[in-house]
Amino acid sequence: MSLPDGGPSIADAVTEPDLAFMDFALSEARAAALAGEVPVGAVVVCGGAVIARAHNRREIDADPTAHAEIMAVRQAARVLGRWRLAGCTVYVTVEPCAMCAGALVLGRVDRLVYGCDDPKAGACGSLYDIVRDPRLNHRLEVTPGVRERECGAVLREFFESRR
Repeated sequence: MSLPDGGPSIADAVTEPDLAFMDFALSEARAAALAGEVPVGAVVVCGGAVIARAHNRREIDADPTAHAEIMAVRQAARVLGRWRLAGCTVYVTVEPCAMCAGALVLGRVDRLVYGCDDPKAGACGSLYDIVRDPRLNHRLEVTPGVRERECGAVLREFFESRR
């Protein structure tokens, strides 16, 4: 499905590979929780293979930009030897924030697949829609809600354990 302006929109169907690759992102989210980080995990897939995987590291690195998506995109660029990530799909357990959505646009990522919405900071449809903004020079295809319950449960369990 595409937007009236011809740009990418919300994908119609979740594929078996989407479910499998989201498992890798969930594994990264669980690793983040074990490290005391907000449990968000991301993987970058290119040519049908995982080329990068990461989780939040803001506390560990004392870096406000060390979100899972940023870390994974940086790693993917190093692996590919280029900043343009055309041909890549990013899988992330939670809807990306404005910073991460901007990085996906600037990195020319083709597709975003995410687990649960983030009504407080989501920038891929919840609060903003940076990845599909027709005013920008690149837009992504977006598939939300993949393994939504599992992704949300990892977050809920983490925050409940902190209370």
